[in-house]
Amino acid sequence: MKGVILHAPHDLRIEDIAVVAPQRYQVRIRIAAGGICGSDLHYYHQGGFGTVRIKQPMALGHEIAGVVEEIGEGVSHLAPGMRVAVNPSQPCNACRYCHEGMRHQCLNMQFIGSAMRFPHAQGGFRQSLTVNAYQAVPVGDSVSMGEAAMAEPFAVCLHAAKQAGSLIGKRVLVTGCGPIGALCVVVARLGGAKEIVVTDVATAPLALARELGATSTINVASDPDALAGYGVDKGSFDVLFEASGNGRALAGALDAMRPGGVIVQVGLGGDMSLPMNLIVAKELRLHGTFRFDAEFQLAVDLMSAGLVDLKPLVSATLPFDRAVEAFELAGDRSRAMKVQLAF
Repeated sequence: MKGVILHAPHDLRIEDIAVVAPQRYQVRIRIAAGGICGSDLHYYHQGGFGTVRIKQPMALGHEIAGVVEEIGEGVSHLAPGMRVAVNPSQPCNACRYCHEGMRHQCLNMQFIGSAMRFPHAQGGFRQSLTVNAYQAVPVGDSVSMGEAAMAEPFAVCLHAAKQAGSLIGKRVLVTGCGPIGALCVVVARLGGAKEIVVTDVATAPLALARELGATSTINVASDPDALAGYGVDKGSFDVLFEASGNGRALAGALDAMRPGGVIVQVGLGGDMSLPMNLIVAKELRLHGTFRFDAEFQLAVDLMSAGLVDLKPLVSATLPFDRAVEAFELAGDRSRAMKVQLAF
């Protein structure tokens, strides 16, 4: 079969990969759709992020969905022909964090399409992928393969919302409206927020934010002081989803947070300097959020039940043999939100 393999920054090739027959409790999935994530773009452009670097050729991709093609011994809940979203997480279920119910913090996590370990965990941008049967989550008949491939980033945002607590009746600010910020808008609306304000430096993603349910949007590039009004009487927002990974966006939003507000740092962009005196004086609570666990199943359930519509986020789908073109498009925020590959 063919796969999309990264050898070095900007060295992305379509190459042959061996088909892997499923062993006991495994399934082989014919991949249909794969979404290009921000981490895929970091691998493509810089060869990694932070201390994580490509050290061997690696198939990219962890936002994937497809059709079960072959099942291994002992698999009874899946059958060939079933349409599934693929959960890229493979925790060990044996370490202290797995035993404490924090499987997303697993000490021995294998995550599809990640160079965090060596040998790398090869990714899902390939024509077929063999995984543990529990990683294949059936999707409803009404859910397209492209939507099913959105389960992973949607799960990330559902997990982020869990850190924030109840959103019912809350005033929510989302800074940064890439795919994760846009999905935070979906989650905030689903969670019952009464006001959702979104900021970004580009026009196109803000238009999509309004389509997804934002009550108002602010282009901070053209109107850098527009949040100032929300800082009256010590602030307005109960919850901040900081999805840009930009330290200036986080610091600039703190004046608009009301005392006791919750900040969920979703975006990754390197270390930041924070105005700690302000955080202390306003008793703000700062939460990190990392990947997901049970939220993946919830993401699939919500899509299958028709409670969310993620189709507007998919701005383009290209054949996988045009992967280089797709990655260049995915990095252009003026033209694309989420770019997917078709296999």
